[in-house]
Amino acid sequence: MPRYAPPRQMSYSSFGPGPITPAVKWILIANVTMFVITLILPGIIGYLGLIPEAVLRHGWVWQLGTYMFLHDPNNITHILFNMLGVWMFGVELERIWGTRFFARYYGITGVGGGLTMLLVSLLPFASTHAAYTSVTIGASGALFGLLLAFALYYPDRPILIMLLIPVPARVFVMIFGAIALLNSFRPGRGIADAAHLGGLVVGYLYLQSRRGGLGAITAEFKYRYTKWKMNRLRRKFDVYSGGRSDWDRNVH
Repeated sequence: MPRYAPPRQMSYSSFGPGPITPAVKWILIANVTMFVITLILPGIIGYLGLIPEAVLRHGWVWQLGTYMFLHDPNNITHILFNMLGVWMFGVELERIWGTRFFARYYGITGVGGGLTMLLVSLLPFASTHAAYTSVTIGASGALFGLLLAFALYYPDRPILIMLLIPVPARVFVMIFGAIALLNSFRPGRGIADAAHLGGLVVGYLYLQSRRGGLGAITAEFKYRYTKWKMNRLRRKFDVYSGGRSDWDRNVH
């Protein structure tokens, strides 16, 4: 039995997932509204964008939630591609989950991405030091959470990389998750890839907890640890699968 049974596949004759759903509509409206406001009052980014120093030293905890509704006013593609992703992946998920659960998941993964950025900014590495005083904005943390959920429900659904190369959703998420992990420790990055990675991880943990409570998460970590430990023992003792000849050959 699969972990995540995908709902019945729907086919559409038009581009995209079909009619917009309520939560996705209000997310788009909120982001576009804040984008217009930042064009008029760019200084508001300093109060609503995520600055780890402001959160930890001044207690501006609201930034962990407000940052995801802001986008670079000098780069319209930033909001364009984020909102395109929210629409394309969010509509189908909201139809599956319902508006209330979808909105909760979106908020939790967005805040989770912000908390991840906060933690990364405290790491004692030169590549992460600048993040402590820099501003993080954008819906990418929540969007990556949506991507993770979409890949769990529709693992074989093709997604276009750079709008050109089709790959299965599960492969798409693995590729961009790996990129986010590597870029999190690269100095001078303009995009907060740690927030992307945080959205993926928090989304996965939240969906696991919904399936079986905290015990499901604990069991998952125990399984991963046991698997890692067994693989380490196999390498240590040079254990190979096979017949008697393999066993005799590898005992010293």
